[in-house]
Amino acid sequence: MDEILKRLEIIEKHVLDQNIILKNVLNFNEACKYLELSQSHLYKLTSAGSIPHYKPNGKKLYFNRAELEEWLLRNRNTTQDEIDKQAANYLIKKGRVKL
Repeated sequence: MDEILKRLEIIEKHVLDQNIILKNVLNFNEACKYLELSQSHLYKLTSAGSIPHYKPNGKKLYFNRAELEEWLLRNRNTTQDEIDKQAANYLIKKGRVKL
């Protein structure tokens, strides 16, 4: 019986996690789960204005999932292959390397 309850809890957690992915507007706790951040860290980010958020009544925090995705994907690191291509293009433009 305990094993069945444990499995049901696991299934319930997966369903709740799936619902977060489908929602466009997330509340504070859902945003913490989605971003995999602690509540205190997310509060710090919102109070510093570092992460996009909404306070429709001036109290509860809400987040647009698409904006959170954009926030997560900012500051992309360039791959070594991309750096090599940029360097080669620069040298070709400056006439230092001839094809």
